[in-house]
This record gives sequence, structure tokens and C-alpha cells, in this order.
Amino acid sequence: MTTDERMEKVEGQLARVRWINRCLIGCMVLSLGVWFILKTFGPETAWAQSGTKEIRANSFVLEDENGKTRAALAMTEDGPGLVLSDENGKPRAVLAARKEGPALALVDENGNPRASLAVFKDGPEVSLRDENGKTRAKLMLFNDGPALALFDENGKIIWLAP
Repeated sequence: MTTDERMEKVEGQLARVRWINRCLIGCMVLSLGVWFILKTFGPETAWAQSGTKEIRANSFVLEDENGKTRAALAMTEDGPGLVLSDENGKPRAVLAARKEGPALALVDENGNPRASLAVFKDGPEVSLRDENGKTRAKLMLFNDGPALALFDENGKIIWLAP
């Protein structure tokens, strides 16, 4: 092998090494650029940065892994409300900030409200209902004192105090 042939071979190898080095440097620069962009604009940064962060919407819906609605936070004509649903997608607890006042209702598996707590202008009220949704007991607190009423299955007062 002549000196010229050896020089050509070495120059070819040197050219390949330079090309590989350029590719490696390019990959490193690209990787650093992607890392920098993700660190600067990634989802973790939104919570880590100082200042107030807001998400604005008319409703939020949470679904389980089967696509059933399990919770919904929504704005209605009466005001904001939160509905928590069971594994069958049936509402079981409802929290609302209505015009009349805030209210919480606990619902049975048939969709009937069984217990509720509300705060009206006249005062707070706790109601207990039977399986048919009829009010059977109500505790109210007015400015002049508390009141307790018990009802029969037809909604007629059977006991009232005071």
C-alpha cells in the first residue's frame, strides 16, 4: 500500500469520525433544547411559578375509567352546584349555592333526596325524608328560636314544637 493510498484511507476515516462527532453534537444540542423547552413551558411549571393561576369554565366533569360521570361542578341559572355520583352514575350528593341560599342534599339509590341542609334568609333548616321523598321531619332555626316538626306519610303535621 502506497503512502498516498494510506493517506486517502486515513482521510476517509477522519471524515467519518468528524461526521459522527457532528451528529453527536447535534443530538446533544437538540436534546438540551427539548429539555429546556419542557422545563420552561411544561405542566409542572404552571403550578411551580409564583402568582395566581386560573382556569375558567362553565363546568367541569370528572369521569371514572369506564366513562361514567362521577362528579360535576357547573354553573346553572340558580348558581354554582357540585354533584357527586355513585359508580352507576346516579347523583348521590348535591351541593348548591342557590339564590335562596346554600343547600346540601343527600340522595338515595332511587334518586330521592333523603336528607338536606339549607340556609335560607329566615334561618337554617334540616329536613329528613322517607323512601318516597316525603318530608317526615324538619328542624328549623328562626330569629325567635328553633322549631321541630314531624309529619305523617301524607305530609300532615303530627307533632310540632314549640
